[in-house]
Amino acid sequence: MSGADNVVWLGAPAFPEAARTALADTRLRANLRRATGTIRDKRLAVAAELEDWEELRETAAAVKRHTLRHLDHHLLRLEKAVTAVGGVVHWAADAAEANRIVTALVKATGEDEVVKVKSMATQEIGLNEALADAGIRAYETDLAELIVQLGGDRPSHILVPAIHRGRSEIREIFRRKMGEWGRPAPEDLTDEPRELAEAARLHLREKFLRTKVAVSGANFAAADTGTVAVVESEGNGRMCLTLPETLITVMGIEKVLPSFADLDVFLQLLPRSSTGERMNPYTSLWTGVTEGDGPRNFHLVLLDNGRTATLADEVGRQALACIRCSACLNVCPVYERTGGHAYGSVYPGPIGAVLTPQLVGIENAASLPFASTLCGACYDACPVKINIPEVLVHLRAGAVEAKRQDRLLPSSEALAMKAAGAVLASPRRLATVQRLAAVGGRLLARDGRIGALPGPFARWSGTRDTPAPARESLRAWWRRTRPPSSEGSGPTAEGKGRR
Repeated sequence: MSGADNVVWLGAPAFPEAARTALADTRLRANLRRATGTIRDKRLAVAAELEDWEELRETAAAVKRHTLRHLDHHLLRLEKAVTAVGGVVHWAADAAEANRIVTALVKATGEDEVVKVKSMATQEIGLNEALADAGIRAYETDLAELIVQLGGDRPSHILVPAIHRGRSEIREIFRRKMGEWGRPAPEDLTDEPRELAEAARLHLREKFLRTKVAVSGANFAAADTGTVAVVESEGNGRMCLTLPETLITVMGIEKVLPSFADLDVFLQLLPRSSTGERMNPYTSLWTGVTEGDGPRNFHLVLLDNGRTATLADEVGRQALACIRCSACLNVCPVYERTGGHAYGSVYPGPIGAVLTPQLVGIENAASLPFASTLCGACYDACPVKINIPEVLVHLRAGAVEAKRQDRLLPSSEALAMKAAGAVLASPRRLATVQRLAAVGGRLLARDGRIGALPGPFARWSGTRDTPAPARESLRAWWRRTRPPSSEGSGPTAEGKGRR
């Protein structure tokens, strides 16, 4: 499979079609509204506690800008530091190479199963499927990821992958599927959160104690010390990072930070922006291997998979600064109504709308930059100040240009814009069109609004309320209400007297 095949779900419909289906699911919308609203309110409360919150955001943005400008330098520093403390660094140009590396490392241990810490990078490359093809079973240990895996589902949120599932659905998934993957759920399992969590804990505990290979992601890696960091809320990460004999970490190359001291900024921003907590319950840091403490073998796989191509775009590259906090999802009015599956990608929401098209090529995700109202709430919420609306507009231009080059004839939109330009260039033509529009508007309007327009305008007008044109234009009103002596003091059809 190519990188595009993994980042974008094969066979997934374009966003408009998928969103239409999601909007019809009232339970999904209720779940999303409740969950995103709760997280959003918590984030606002804990961010307000810090008087230097905006300074932290500015600092984080500056660190990320610097790192991306000098990414090659800091990656080489990271490789040298990890190697010096007993780790082994592997470079993967794309998903296929990363999967080959990880599969070979697991096979070299003689094991046929691994436990996993929640990792979007491994979802991006389709690692679980690649391991399964090689006869290796991967067990997700994050509770939400476990729900998704047992249900044969796909994640729909960066932080809460099973946000689209209700408690009763989770109970049925546990009762029906847990036994196929290990310890079955209790027969009398209810949908109480405490009981569901206990069933998951018992199911996973035997895997933690038995499995000798773990695969993790990484939130950050310090180039000066070789230290890798993972933050999580359940303790499953701590179990995966300390108990197995071999630890394999798959990390996107953009996750590197210049120094260990930079963690001081990001470990304040990330938990507050993601879970609305002052600090994650579990913050795990490890530096290579240490005799008698943790895994005996550590491998770091540095994943490109479209990131260097994204880096070449001076506007779009800021998407690589993302720290996967999901704050943009929780404030997005589009995501709140459609959920993550509508984006057809591992990365949903506003950040997915700007990151996915760059990782896989705009031609493979052309609808995603348009999955936004451009309200700017995502930019306001982003802890590293990624200007998502700016990147969306930039990518939209690229999508339109790519589509234009594929056409033999101009699109109806292009023709409409050309006609509008011709009309607006001539005051006389504009006055004529205004008079015609006023007459036509009166014929088509109902309650002051025009419904779907015919022909090439149907797609645009079908999703918008078009106000009826005014019965009288500004020019006509001016001529009617101003005496002829007011020469040169107002707008005329000929354009005279303009100031």
